[in-house]
Amino acid sequence: MLPKHHVAATGIVLNRDGKVLLIRRRDNGNWEPPGGVVELDDSLEGAVVREVKEESGVEADVIRLSGVYKNVGAKGRYVVSLVFLCRAVGGKPTAGDETLEAGWFSPEEAMRLVSRERMRIRLQDALSGREAPAVRSFMTPETRN
Repeated sequence: MLPKHHVAATGIVLNRDGKVLLIRRRDNGNWEPPGGVVELDDSLEGAVVREVKEESGVEADVIRLSGVYKNVGAKGRYVVSLVFLCRAVGGKPTAGDETLEAGWFSPEEAMRLVSRERMRIRLQDALSGREAPAVRSFMTPETRN
């Protein structure tokens, strides 16, 4: 039997001033780069462009893949997340169905606002300037209730 992973795509979007796009999620109130599940009919780059637009109102182009992350979490949640460094090409940050707020932040402000450690690592990897994508696995022990 093959393992079942969800595939997610996240965009680390920069504007021409070098500021980072963040959204504040409606479901948990966290500030994060926009992203979500890759749909069956999406290309990988198409998924991140779609998710950025849906969650923030910003139109983006992909520059490059900046990281691949495997998350093995509690309660049987398995996700492979692809993170793309992107450039803003249109639109403006606006709230949407899944977001309370969206805005541009300096890299330092963005690192302070993003509270989830694994998402901060993704942001740091994307902004590091390294050419090769980061590859990381995050394993959380299974918890039993």
